[in-house]
Amino acid sequence: MKQKPYLSLDDVKRIAAAAEAEALKNNWPVTIAIVDDGGHLLWLQRGDNAAATSAVIAPAKAKTAALGRRDSKVYEDIVNNGRTAFLSVPLEGMLEGGVPVMVDGFCVGAVGVSGVKSNEDAQIAKAGIAALG
Repeated sequence: MKQKPYLSLDDVKRIAAAAEAEALKNNWPVTIAIVDDGGHLLWLQRGDNAAATSAVIAPAKAKTAALGRRDSKVYEDIVNNGRTAFLSVPLEGMLEGGVPVMVDGFCVGAVGVSGVKSNEDAQIAKAGIAALG
């Protein structure tokens, strides 16, 4: 039987702390969501002054990135480049700001961020993931 890595609670806490630090450094009010490889929520943190809707959007971005094993921006780009039929795909969160966590070629989860510009959301997610080393 094959084995694969997974996100431990300590890993999740490290990602969350680093993502929060990036958001605070830039004074960005966001929600940070971390999911496992199946898109199941492991962590949700809504920062002070983050919009209520960000608590729905961040986990959706994370789930999309985990299930697709790629940045959620890929799906946004597909739609923006004219393939509107892709909107019928049963995924939510097809906006930039969801980033998969890849370890040894395996997707072990993803981070989704919502609350500021999409590229800034992605910046926060990537800063969190970078804490894993």
